[in-house]
Amino acid sequence: MNESKTAANILTQVRRAVVGKDEVLAKALLAILAGGHILLEDIPGVGKTTMALAFSRALGLEYGRVQFTPDVMPSDITGFTLYNKELGRMEYQPGAVLCNLFLADELNRATSRTQSALLEAMEEGQVTVDGVAHPVPRPFLVIATQNPAGASGTQPLPDSQMDRFMVRLSLGYPAPADEMDMVRRRQGGNPLDGVEQVTDRAGLLALRQAAGAVYVSDEVLDYIVRLIGATRGHPMVLQGASPRATLALTALAKAAALARGRDYVNPEDVSLVFPDVVPHRLLLSPRAEAEGFDPAAELLAAVPAPRVG
Repeated sequence: MNESKTAANILTQVRRAVVGKDEVLAKALLAILAGGHILLEDIPGVGKTTMALAFSRALGLEYGRVQFTPDVMPSDITGFTLYNKELGRMEYQPGAVLCNLFLADELNRATSRTQSALLEAMEEGQVTVDGVAHPVPRPFLVIATQNPAGASGTQPLPDSQMDRFMVRLSLGYPAPADEMDMVRRRQGGNPLDGVEQVTDRAGLLALRQAAGAVYVSDEVLDYIVRLIGATRGHPMVLQGASPRATLALTALAKAAALARGRDYVNPEDVSLVFPDVVPHRLLLSPRAEAEGFDPAAELLAAVPAPRVG
């Protein structure tokens, strides 16, 4: 399939800037192809901004970024209206979110009002200013970062916000050999300068349409529903995954199949992406937290996959 070759070429370009994180980059690309938003939970300085910039260049997307602090206002995100004396009318001044790829850096340092302003763009593809809706450009993608729980000046994102992110990923520290390679590459200039554009906005929309058209059999759909349903009755889980998680898991499994060169989803596609789609949506019991309960591993082991083909 041409789509799988294009996806591979996109990853090749992004890897020029981000070293040693092939699995995370592949999962991020699947979320992009599935039309979802990405949450990166990590410590500062491990390459989150570089990853976002590399994807924006490889995909030919207009890029926007806000470093979130408690004093960032909703209007910084959505924009505002300003009176134009010459024209004698109010004019809309676009906010930072009016782009294709928006990096919300350290989102969990923002106030709840500012986070809510971003939610509308993520969920509805628009921002509302003074009662007037302004659509965000298509395609649209949010890559948000949050510092680990307990970091200075942060507060946990509310459940409603966490549920809007298709996947939660973590880059983590590089391996020593990868860190050496990263330093060597920096000696010759900024590695981002070597990232070449593979497709454009229309091309990404076509890839998303192709991913959406991937076939899912009733047997695989039943497997997806059983996996999500298992989160709702597990004794270690106080709050299970929502129906939005079911849709997200299905969409991401379709993208995985497309990237692997198939036009149908098999159970392996589902199990591949399940650990990135579901755990951040769950509220675990204190006992689960204390015992290091791994919901993805436990549920995948407990729910039998169908035999397809």
